[in-house]
Amino acid sequence: MAERSYERSSAEMRPVEIEPGFVRTAHGSALISMGETRVICTASIADEVPRWMRGRGRGWVTAEYAMLPASTNERKQRDSVKGRPDGRSTEIQRLIGRSLRVVTDFEALGERAVWVDCDVLQADGGTRCASITGAYVALHLALAAAVERGELESVPLTGSVAALSVGMVDGEALCDLDYSEDSRAEVDANVVMTGDGGLVEVQATAEQTPLSRASLDDLLGLAEAGIAELRLAQEQATGA
Repeated sequence: MAERSYERSSAEMRPVEIEPGFVRTAHGSALISMGETRVICTASIADEVPRWMRGRGRGWVTAEYAMLPASTNERKQRDSVKGRPDGRSTEIQRLIGRSLRVVTDFEALGERAVWVDCDVLQADGGTRCASITGAYVALHLALAAAVERGELESVPLTGSVAALSVGMVDGEALCDLDYSEDSRAEVDANVVMTGDGGLVEVQATAEQTPLSRASLDDLLGLAEAGIAELRLAQEQATGA
């Protein structure tokens, strides 16, 4: 196996740091760093839900995702300039929204909507996974602040959620791929799990060779162990 960044083993993640309250003007926010990948996540609570949900007494959580122009080596053009949304960004923000909704108690939230924005400052692989992990922290902090203001009785979350990228590179299962590994992986996967170990979503794609059941089990094992570490980082950031 080629030497990995940060001199880590196949089962180790890059250094993880979550800085809560990074954006003072947001109801909840966090800057998450996983190696050289950095994402700002903010959560904003609105006292109304989308029109199609009005009158149901239930809330909603949705997400938006974008990469800043200088987040990669080659400048990425803004969607507003292109005049159309980027297909990859749309797919990722839907994934983030689905992941957060799994652990949200909409009845306890009431008729409120929470908008979670994930903006990639620097991309070095795993941006969607870092976004989900950081977005949960921003969401938790925003809801906890609403409790402190007396707007909610308790934090309307049923658990936590985090995500991690794993993959097969040169025939070996690796945890937390950086860009250099992801770009040459035979198989890459994004695994989203709740804090109690429940699978939310698994996106696995064989780029060169088919993925065996045994290899899939290896990848899920790596993801589960890594996500357990991410959960601890989330708890530290939220004070849970």
